[in-house]
Amino acid sequence: MLVTKLTGMGKGRYKVYIEDGPVFALYRGELKRLGIREGEEITEESLREIREEILPLRAKKRAMNLLQKREYTSADLREKLRDGEYPDACIGEAIAYVESYGYVDDLRYAKDFISYNLDRKSRVRIEQDLMRKGIRKDTIRNLFEELEEEGAKQDEAAMIRRLLEKKKYDAETADGREKQRMYAFLYRKGFHSEAINRALLLDIT
Repeated sequence: MLVTKLTGMGKGRYKVYIEDGPVFALYRGELKRLGIREGEEITEESLREIREEILPLRAKKRAMNLLQKREYTSADLREKLRDGEYPDACIGEAIAYVESYGYVDDLRYAKDFISYNLDRKSRVRIEQDLMRKGIRKDTIRNLFEELEEEGAKQDEAAMIRRLLEKKKYDAETADGREKQRMYAFLYRKGFHSEAINRALLLDIT
C-alpha cells in the first residue's frame, strides 16, 4: 500500500495516511525502522507489525496511563484513545483489556458518580452528565432506585435553598424580574418547576 501523507503531531509523532486504510500514529524512530516514507509503498510485514503489535500494545499502555490519573467510563476512554489516532480495532482491544482487570467498570462509575452528587446536583443534571459519558438512561434509573432502597434519597428543596442562600435571594423582597432570573437559573440546573416555584414563593395554582 502507498503512504500518501505524513503529518507531524508534535513530540516526535506523525499521522500516517495510507491508501484504502485507517490513519494511525507512529513515532519518528518507528517510521525510520520500518522504512515508512511519504509517497512510497509500505510492506505487508510492516503493516502487520503496526496493526498487531505496535498499536495494540501502545493503546493498552495509553489506557492504563489515563486510568492512573482518574476514572473513566468506557465511552470516555474510547474517545480519548480516538484522539490519539488509534484504529478502532486497537481501541476495542484496549478497552476489553482494562475491563478484564476491572479498571473500567461503567456500573461502578455511575453508582459512585450518583452517590457523590446526590446532594450536589439535581437528578436531571446527574442523568444528563452520565448519559454524556455513555451510560444508558435505564441503567441510571436502576441505580437511582437501588440507592433509594439503600436509604439514599435526594432533597431537591434543600439543594435549592442552599443555592438561593448563596445567591442571597430573599423571596419576601424579590421583585418579579429577580424571581424570573432565579427561576431560569434553577431550571438550567435541572430542578423541577414545582420545586422551584415553591422555593421562590411563586403562584403555582
